[in-house]
Amino acid sequence: MNNPVSPCIAICELDAAGQVCVGCGRTTDEIALWRCTDEAGKQAILADAKLRLESIVSVTD
Repeated sequence: MNNPVSPCIAICELDAAGQVCVGCGRTTDEIALWRCTDEAGKQAILADAKLRLESIVSVTD
């Protein structure tokens, strides 16, 4: 596997609680740790972020 690239799409805005980026779906902790996280950790972050974004979209629909 290749080391995943950052999911950042340059829409750096936090949700109302100030915990999750509405652009990429990562938590503030995940964003801060991204560069020093190994490949497996990044894959887990990406999976969690995808679920968060899906829940954000379903709430706003």
